[in-house]
Amino acid sequence: MAMWDLFREMENLRREIDNVFLGANRGPVYGRQPAFLPGLGTGIYPQVNLSDDPENLYVEALVPGMDPASLELTVMRGTLTLSGERRNGAGKDATWHRNERGIGKFLRTIELPVEVKADQVRAECRDGVLTVTLPKSEAVRPRKIEVSAH
Repeated sequence: MAMWDLFREMENLRREIDNVFLGANRGPVYGRQPAFLPGLGTGIYPQVNLSDDPENLYVEALVPGMDPASLELTVMRGTLTLSGERRNGAGKDATWHRNERGIGKFLRTIELPVEVKADQVRAECRDGVLTVTLPKSEAVRPRKIEVSAH
């Protein structure tokens, strides 16, 4: 007869709850999740890449069909926040036969791995890709140190 282990069951429950909140549960429900949620949605839109070199951090965000003037970027306390609203191209009286592109307000917060110079951040939008260049703070840049021989 198998023994029931309360602690093992609690650990399994904790792991399942963590997976739901962290998005690790990539079953049928996750695959059909809309990019925009009613109201002010947070989550996976826009999709971003974050990379760096010795001088800068680079964030590339996919924002196809968006007017760059409708995007708002803020940098504060180690986070970059990208928000805006994507509207549909059809009028109010349009009859939709297929509507797969999400519309609505969005908010995406990206934690930055290092301190940046917030007053020198640059952003450019071209061909549906928003590129944000964030210069790294002098304190986090690698410095070459000369070694003297005695």
